[in-house]
Amino acid sequence: MASKPGILTEWPWTCLGNFKYLVLAPFVCHSTYTYFMSKDERQRDIGYIIILPLLLSRIIHNQIWISLSRYKTAKGNNRIVDKSIEFDQVDRESNWDDQIIFNGLLYYIGYLMLEQAHHLPFWRSDGIIIIGLLHSGPVEFLYYWLHRALHHHFLYSRYHSHHHSSIATEPITSVIHPFAEHISYFTLFSIPLFTTVFTGTASIASFGAYVTYIDFMNNMGHCNFELIPKWIFSVFPPLKYFMYTPSYHSLHHTQFRTNYSLFMPMYDYIYDTLDKSSDTLYEKSLEREAEVPDVVHLTHLTTPESIYHLRLGFASLASNPHTSRWYVWLMWPVTLWSIMITWIYGRTFVVERNIFKNIKLQTWAIPKYRVQYFMKWQRETINKLIEESIMEADNKGIKVLSLGLLNQEEKLNSNGELYLKRHPQLRVKVVDGSSLAVAVVLNSIPKGTSQVVLRGRLSKVAYSIALALCQRGIQVATLDEEDYKRLNAKLTHEAATNLVLSKSFVSKTWLVGDGLSEDEQLKAPKGTLFIPYSQFPPRKARKDCFYFNTPAMITPKHLENVDSCENWLPRRVMSAWRIAGILHALEGWNENECGDMMFDIEKVWKASVDHGFRPLTLVATSN
Repeated sequence: MASKPGILTEWPWTCLGNFKYLVLAPFVCHSTYTYFMSKDERQRDIGYIIILPLLLSRIIHNQIWISLSRYKTAKGNNRIVDKSIEFDQVDRESNWDDQIIFNGLLYYIGYLMLEQAHHLPFWRSDGIIIIGLLHSGPVEFLYYWLHRALHHHFLYSRYHSHHHSSIATEPITSVIHPFAEHISYFTLFSIPLFTTVFTGTASIASFGAYVTYIDFMNNMGHCNFELIPKWIFSVFPPLKYFMYTPSYHSLHHTQFRTNYSLFMPMYDYIYDTLDKSSDTLYEKSLEREAEVPDVVHLTHLTTPESIYHLRLGFASLASNPHTSRWYVWLMWPVTLWSIMITWIYGRTFVVERNIFKNIKLQTWAIPKYRVQYFMKWQRETINKLIEESIMEADNKGIKVLSLGLLNQEEKLNSNGELYLKRHPQLRVKVVDGSSLAVAVVLNSIPKGTSQVVLRGRLSKVAYSIALALCQRGIQVATLDEEDYKRLNAKLTHEAATNLVLSKSFVSKTWLVGDGLSEDEQLKAPKGTLFIPYSQFPPRKARKDCFYFNTPAMITPKHLENVDSCENWLPRRVMSAWRIAGILHALEGWNENECGDMMFDIEKVWKASVDHGFRPLTLVATSN
């Protein structure tokens, strides 16, 4: 929102929320009916029905730019602006599709009102030439002066400041404007289109090409990484007056009073508003190499739909905890395509980057899904991918690599110990984060608790939790005889006195891992607190009980560039396994935490609190 919102700031369909696309429904239905159901051949117009595919293609076009930009800026090569993108920017830019709806309405209304727009030919060369000339002349000229007017304090505070709230831009930042601004922009961009319609030189190709050109240049100018090679301007030097670059326009967002031009910088040259550092920043951005982080967190895909919840996917989904959305099921062809791409690509990829104090962080993802980790025939392939990631991190000089989700599965690689045995000379420290996960669970148990139920598949974390609780005099009850025997064998004689095999379900504090069934949950007393110690949360079967999140903590404010949620965790909440890698680097611990190795739990907990991480309360979990 602008600092002093003016009239026509809100979009007319804002009150409709996710149902805003319904405003297009009457036109879509009418165009479909007249084309497929009309008996009069004169009413069947491909130009009318093709409006919807054009709008859908624009959405896909923008999404490709979003994913590409986020991937490139996460890697760091050719990145222009180092400012962070946070949740407030994601929320502010979540309505980027409003302008597509608006344009769609105007296309449909224009078609119905203008007889000249009916039955357009597919191609006319003269129309394309006219559009090119009118854009480079009147459109670019008028936009330049409109843009300068929008930077006058009166209009800037009421309208254009909303767009400039984003210093580090994303492709869709280009269309984040109040409704009134978009009206003025559409009026400008319609000049070439209406001219060709009224002169009888319009064509389907010229309309589609012009709209695609505007989207392409808008997205490119705000993508925050430089992609225009230097040789283009060397081969044709005058091109610098007719095509801007991402670094050129980024200066407008950082300096505000320079580089006003739309896509063609010639008017900045003419009216002396060119930023003098444009060429320097362009060359500097092109030479910028991929960033080498200090800490890498190695995760993997979970469900086939999880690709949309990554930062590289849909911003609106990534910025909220992972939940199922009905419309994702409608995208199964795209989901199937993404599965094929990850299978063919078969390499770990960068998901996002963050900064913690002076520590550079990156998250890498293994292109495998959760179900594949339980397939024996997939284990060798997965281990190879994890091992390659560890070796890559070692070769790059990365200090710490933390294993997230099932990448530290005991049956897969013995909590990461497999890689240390194969490569004993590794310089990168491999961390499974078990110590902090145990500390988080222990500090999540309500004070005054005298007994807990331990249920679910036993793991390194579960054994450590049971030992710590028994040593503190808290009774640990297990409901399975085999689990009781395994736990008893791991405990000291003194600690084992607090381990009991119980058939009752009296305790209202349950520590649960993978394998907890719904039947077992239904046997728990009303008001039971379920605290997971596993990487994945249990499926909630009770509405009269409380479910804590998987081991995690709230991150401090100086964790930068946070604009996505980690799986099912709330905003600005990070899993204990991921935090453990950061602490490892911050504290300079020169040891691996793999296999049976465990750090001092109290020491790890104190380090996390000292560095600003806060315990996650049940209230925060619910929110």
